[in-house]
Amino acid sequence: MNNREYGTLGEEAAVAYLTRHGYKVLCQNFRVGRLGEIDIIGKDKETLCFIEVKTRSSNVFGTPAQALSRRKQATIIRLAQVYMKNNRCQDAPVRFDVIELMMDRTGKIKDIQLIKNAFQE
Repeated sequence: MNNREYGTLGEEAAVAYLTRHGYKVLCQNFRVGRLGEIDIIGKDKETLCFIEVKTRSSNVFGTPAQALSRRKQATIIRLAQVYMKNNRCQDAPVRFDVIELMMDRTGKIKDIQLIKNAFQE
């Protein structure tokens, strides 16, 4: 399976995980032109959550969350601001989460970790 298919499987697993844990998924793959993309936007009770999914097959190059650069964090924050403005929810409490997924190359999930408040605005 190629990397795109691998990442898509990871995102599908993340959505299922979030749903099982009480999140309401509002949007997947929110994109604004060339600025970038947020993998999942959801609500955890009243908190609006912008969630990056990082899928890896091993920790050889560090944990999945360690692959989330400062630049990517800044992009997610900018995209979150656009989403909130477009959806008139600027006053909602906000959180930036990361889901780390360890999955073998056949798509079998080994581990899922949700990191709440993974980074700040």
